[in-house]
Amino acid sequence: MIRVFSQYVSPKGIVQMLLEGALITLALLCAVRIRFWGSASGFEAYIAFPDFVWQAVVFVVTLQMCFYYCDLYRPSAVRGRNEQLIAIGQSLGSGCLLLGTVYFIFPSLLLGRGIFFISLALVPAFVTFSRVALDRIWQAAAPKEAVIIIGAGDLAVSVASQLLKRSDLNVRLAGFYDTTHTAEGRMLFGLPVSAAGEDLEALVAGTQATRIIVALEDRRNALPTRELVRLRVQGIRVEDAHTTISALSGRVWLETVKPSWFVFTEGFHRSTVTLILKRSIDLASGVIGLVLSLPVMLLVAIAIRMDSSGPVIFRQKRVGLRGKCFELLKFRSMRVDAEEGTGAQWATTNDARVTRIGRFLRKYRFDELPQFINVIRGEMSLVGPRPERPEFVEELRKQISYYDERHSVRPGITGWAQVQYQYGSNLQDAARKLEYDLFYLKNMSIFFDCAIILDTVRIVATGRGSR
Repeated sequence: MIRVFSQYVSPKGIVQMLLEGALITLALLCAVRIRFWGSASGFEAYIAFPDFVWQAVVFVVTLQMCFYYCDLYRPSAVRGRNEQLIAIGQSLGSGCLLLGTVYFIFPSLLLGRGIFFISLALVPAFVTFSRVALDRIWQAAAPKEAVIIIGAGDLAVSVASQLLKRSDLNVRLAGFYDTTHTAEGRMLFGLPVSAAGEDLEALVAGTQATRIIVALEDRRNALPTRELVRLRVQGIRVEDAHTTISALSGRVWLETVKPSWFVFTEGFHRSTVTLILKRSIDLASGVIGLVLSLPVMLLVAIAIRMDSSGPVIFRQKRVGLRGKCFELLKFRSMRVDAEEGTGAQWATTNDARVTRIGRFLRKYRFDELPQFINVIRGEMSLVGPRPERPEFVEELRKQISYYDERHSVRPGITGWAQVQYQYGSNLQDAARKLEYDLFYLKNMSIFFDCAIILDTVRIVATGRGSR
């Protein structure tokens, strides 16, 4: 299993992405060869460095970005062959529009018309063939990593369930080892549970396991320390269950995690360089974003004014860094009297308080554009936990453990919880979003922020997750 941003990712997905990048490049080269068939000098002149290299990079990167945004690289969006063909067609259509825009702005990157269309005809054939071939080769040849789970309680069952959900990881559940004497004859997930007293090293050798996950609710006088030390120095990986669950699901499971995990686990490190770089990127992006979005913001302001009476910009108190309150700026998407007589309320799906134009603004996140000003002021970041209202924070910090930890960084316009989970409308949703926020705090980095922004663009473009 391979980790990216402390998450387990599919090795097959990485191979697929690299392979398809190479195949799209090959399709482009084949198109040039077909276009200049019989003219070696014409072929060599067309692919001359550096012009063709830049043209190829733009072509390949644009198409692969469209593949990404059409969920062709997401293991959670596993689809049948027909749906894959439709998604590839949608990706190529989107790619043509984006490339047309790029070519209009930068004519020097324009491919010849014949080469462009021949390439678009070859790409789906190459990509479809590679996916069929890779699926069969991977299924037949890729070795499955065998995993043994120490424990047979609820925590062990949770770990096993999460592992089995991730078929893309090529993991094989090899067995369970219970440290109590109550497991004799017991079965979990169709596998016998080895009881205390049996040889753990023999079990590892017999199953050819390369990874052990410790999933004990209480380790006192129960952890087979001597055997684990011997296995560890032999090269067997030993992991804590909470770390594994976090890496599999992208969130910190509050119902299972203990305070000691926060103390001893890796992560939650923020160097001064990272914080300075993050703030510099926020400031530059805030200024650029505000300038570029001004025409859109002007149109939005006019639409709001025409749709309903009341102020265009809505100011609302939110809790930010270190628990300090600030005024969050948004385009107004609700009626002016939305909370008159009721006080603060959670936003819900198909909220009756939302105006006609407000529903559209929320779907495509145009209501968030004024928050570039909050970013420039230093009250917010581009990426971070979404700021909550003080009325809700007071209640949530009483009922949800570790809730105040999300205030250790600047809140964000977008965040890991926003791209992974729906809008929150109750206590349970707030707890689940906190789990994603804690995962972000544990693994915060500039590259992780970039990945979240890419996901945010995908969600905004498709209008997913709107209220």
